[in-house]
Amino acid sequence: MLEIGLLLGGMGAIALGLIVVVLRRGSRTENADGLLIEQSARQQAHDDRVTYRYTDPFFDVAPPRRDHRRG
Repeated sequence: MLEIGLLLGGMGAIALGLIVVVLRRGSRTENADGLLIEQSARQQAHDDRVTYRYTDPFFDVAPPRRDHRRG
């Protein structure tokens, strides 16, 4: 019976630790420097998505149905 209690207590401690970690990650940046850093990172990610977008219609061809390298 003691082993079951220790097992459940350990699992509860792990679950509580995970909840604390998840709640901490959801916290917002409060100061102006952090907000500026987040804004510039968001803008850079947007620019990268636009720059490296694959939009060439000539190479948008479906792969062949049969692999000719195999016998």
